Amino acid sequence: MVHGYGNDVTWTFQMTPIFLARHGFACFAFDLEGHGRSQGLRAFVPDVDLVVDDAIDYFDSVKDDPQFRGLPRFLYGESMGGAICLLIHFRDPTGYQGAILVAPMCKISDKVRPAWPIPQVLSLVARIMPTLPIVPTADIMKKSVRVEAKKAVAEMNPMRYRGKPRLGTVLDLLRVTDYLNRRLGDVRIPFIVLHGSEDAVTDPDVSRALYEAAQSDDKAIRIYDGMMHSLLFGETEENIEIVRRDILSWLEERCNHTVDIE
Repeated sequence: MVHGYGNDVTWTFQMTPIFLARHGFACFAFDLEGHGRSQGLRAFVPDVDLVVDDAIDYFDSVKDDPQFRGLPRFLYGESMGGAICLLIHFRDPTGYQGAILVAPMCKISDKVRPAWPIPQVLSLVARIMPTLPIVPTADIMKKSVRVEAKKAVAEMNPMRYRGKPRLGTVLDLLRVTDYLNRRLGDVRIPFIVLHGSEDAVTDPDVSRALYEAAQSDDKAIRIYDGMMHSLLFGETEENIEIVRRDILSWLEERCNHTVDIE
């Protein structure tokens, strides 16, 4: 399981693996470079490809554990984590039996993407000062969470990054999302993509494009009317339950039809 930008595996994220574990699924997650308890300057991810390396190494160590051999394996990613899951799939096309992509960052929404000529100016500055936290964007958490009381909970997370995005991080995310947007037709893993229609951080139309372009024989899409970016924490409990049921039913159906893997 892979969390999103500025987040970590505790607080708002951990509710989902706890839910899945209660239904019999072993869940594994780690804090990305520069996030949570991992090393590195906070929210500085100058090379997403190196993060993908870390994820593959970690998940391969889980695969090698004797108690999990023969079980179906699924990727799960939220936002930037969804993009990382697709990059893992491209590097390891047969390593997983499916992917759950929650508001995946296959393209940064124009609502939070800096307008021209800001990216061009920032790219020049980033060559000499990539760690500068000066990219002019709104607070992603406030654009992600619908329920006001839950915004207060998210604010209390001591490991949540609250500063402006760093130049090097934003430029590499733009590079990676542009790359993914060009390769939507190369996706072959079974997947379900879930997105809120009112998402102002990642674009639900890109999830629709992923669903249409992917070569996967087994693919599903859920666009939730009126929901925002944080589908599994920031919505009402009733809405969260709808998304959870969709994820759980998708997983259980594929586990029931998946043969043992040697």
